[in-house]
Amino acid sequence: MNIQFDVLRKSRELVLKELEGLTLEQIHTIPTGFKNNIAWNVAHLVVTQQLLHYKLSGLNCLCPDNLIELHKKGTSPTKTFTEEEFEEVKELLIGLPDTLQEDFEAGIFENYNEYPTSTGFVLTSIETAISFNNFHEGIHYGIIRSIKKFL
Repeated sequence: MNIQFDVLRKSRELVLKELEGLTLEQIHTIPTGFKNNIAWNVAHLVVTQQLLHYKLSGLNCLCPDNLIELHKKGTSPTKTFTEEEFEEVKELLIGLPDTLQEDFEAGIFENYNEYPTSTGFVLTSIETAISFNNFHEGIHYGIIRSIKKFL
């Protein structure tokens, strides 16, 4: 499983690299043809990882409830982050993979509620959820890169 945690950390490092040099206005811009912005995608990565791993295991998520409500699947950007708020989101983005690995190694994911994803893949365990989340993160990394081309 270590490779899965390494992939998650690396994908998040790549996302952070894409944010370098962007203004607050740029990360909130929704280019024509897109339905969300870079800020929403970054927060969505934090939220989805928490929901797929912690909530579906019957555990409390490690990010604020309001972040979840505004950035879970099926939402659209309605929040404009301040610099400070977006820094907090970035801290969660970078820090939570280490916490996930620590919690996994500590064995806290004892139960898992089966979840059929919108791609048709059914998550049946924390292990499948971790693998699927890495796939999901790759999709959004690509979206972030695409949005950047229109800024």
